[in-house]
Amino acid sequence: MTTGLVSHELYHWHNTQNWNLLFPPGLTVQPGEHVENAETKRRIKNLLEVSGLIDYLLPIKPRYATEDEIARFHTRAHIEKIRKLSDAGGGDASLLTPFGGGSYEIALLAAGGTIAAMDAVLTGQVKNAYALVRPPGHHAERDVGMGFCLFGNVPVAIMHAQATQGLGRVATVDWDVHHGNGTQAAFYDSSDVLTISLHQDRLYPTASGLHTERGTGKGTGYNLNIPLPPGSGNGAYLEAFRRVVLPALERYKPDLIVVPSGFDACAVDPMGRMMLTSEGYRQMTAMMMEAAERLCNGRLLMSHEGGYSAMYAPYCGLAVLEEMSGIRTHVADPWLDHAHWGQQDLQPHQAAMIADGAALLDAIA
Repeated sequence: MTTGLVSHELYHWHNTQNWNLLFPPGLTVQPGEHVENAETKRRIKNLLEVSGLIDYLLPIKPRYATEDEIARFHTRAHIEKIRKLSDAGGGDASLLTPFGGGSYEIALLAAGGTIAAMDAVLTGQVKNAYALVRPPGHHAERDVGMGFCLFGNVPVAIMHAQATQGLGRVATVDWDVHHGNGTQAAFYDSSDVLTISLHQDRLYPTASGLHTERGTGKGTGYNLNIPLPPGSGNGAYLEAFRRVVLPALERYKPDLIVVPSGFDACAVDPMGRMMLTSEGYRQMTAMMMEAAERLCNGRLLMSHEGGYSAMYAPYCGLAVLEEMSGIRTHVADPWLDHAHWGQQDLQPHQAAMIADGAALLDAIA
């Protein structure tokens, strides 16, 4: 078993209240279900079980991150705010980020689960690992939670490994449909972490994720954004990997690759307008694994972020974990046979935006 999996029932108990998709209920908004609910993550775990793949994955038990570990990234004031609101029964971490009682502890478990997966990879217990954690983390910044995220799971895990295991260079490749602004902010002035984000152009946060955001000080050149036009499918994403992501990794030569993994760039996600299929995610995973083999002895960690199609996210997750483990199951993605989405080939306007990203590679050393 060379692939590890972190999961825990408590991740599904993080309560995002009876909001309607994104908005709190009121006299003009009928109560409903918040888009970031437990169902998609639970269904990913369920499909892993039904497919039988889970029997070939090494279970990694998550632990609670300590406040001091969270404080390597976040301010004490932010940590205390989330704790107090959670103890009082819940609240809103910021705009559109509700949570309930107990979510503080569950968020510690999510960050700690990513740390546990990181430790398992770095100690050689597994070659690669997937942390199926919740709540997500890549939007949380030092002093604020946002975009459904309370704490930055990936930055906390990287900073933990840097502090305790002497981890050297790390590259993050965020393929969530939304910009990984929190991970970017965590390492914006550092050359020790190369942060790469592929995302739908100006979707969320609307004012971040542009080509011009390159880092500052020692980090100048080590932050790389690849905004893609709405409607980008497998062709655009794979071309962005070939022309920008893989060359950036080759130049940087990381000791570990971390993927903040969101499946909301899939073609049926309610929160994005991209056109990826499970096969697209499979091929991107294969590219990540090949790069990890060449550059860092196969060391690859993925930590779950977004993905809001309860029907389709599980098939994307299964494709990724099949590729990571090298085991194909009997389960087929029903969409691949019955839905033929157009515009999957690379389009000229998509190629132009990818070329703008490729032009920034010279700054990476």
